[in-house]
Amino acid sequence: MPAFLVHGVPDTHHLWDGVRQHLSRGDIVAPDMPGFDRDAPAGFRFTKEDYLDWLIAEVENAGPPVDIAGHDWGALLVERLVSVRPDLVRSWAAGGGAIDENYVWHPIAQMWQTPGVGENVMKSMTAEAVVPTFVNDGMPEAIAKEIAQRIDDRMKAAVLPLYRSAVNVGKEWGPDIDAISRPGLLIWGEKDQYMQTEFAKRMAERTSAKLVMLPGGHWWPAQFPRETAEALESFWRTVA
Repeated sequence: MPAFLVHGVPDTHHLWDGVRQHLSRGDIVAPDMPGFDRDAPAGFRFTKEDYLDWLIAEVENAGPPVDIAGHDWGALLVERLVSVRPDLVRSWAAGGGAIDENYVWHPIAQMWQTPGVGENVMKSMTAEAVVPTFVNDGMPEAIAKEIAQRIDDRMKAAVLPLYRSAVNVGKEWGPDIDAISRPGLLIWGEKDQYMQTEFAKRMAERTSAKLVMLPGGHWWPAQFPRETAEALESFWRTVA
């Protein structure tokens, strides 16, 4: 029964490196999403449905049921997975992303979703430009530099169709959130600038998940690796 960790955008499985150092279990799977520091399989269209199908296949290969956790887009995929394939999951944890019918995408996402504008924004996403944004949101500078170096043309080409497929993700996937019955944990930064705490609280109410608030921003796995690991292991003990 492995622990399965899913990263978000624009990063890779390395987002979880600090958390993994503090976890006592060794049965951890943390793959890179297609297009994120790895090539995508032939025919992959980089839509939210493609990524969901990819995640389902990865979990099936890992040996379900799993304890799955996701951050940012990884959180959205985890929430969708547990709502449509609960048989694959023993427990789920998520943060920095909530499927909610009332959520309005943040300004950067809206630019990515706009043809022409998104392409121009991607051209400006150099490491020098990205690192200050990460650091201002609480990410340690060393980790910010490491993540920024992995934002290449392959990743940028994956991000745009993913976000454009998800303009109405709340309306399309939101109604199924109420069907989630597996034990859940939400980990959230109090100052998350991309998805505010009101959505974490609403998700907790809808799914009966436990909510843990951390005194930082969006990138809590990088900013609070020890606290994240402690929250996960404490939660996993309750579902053992």
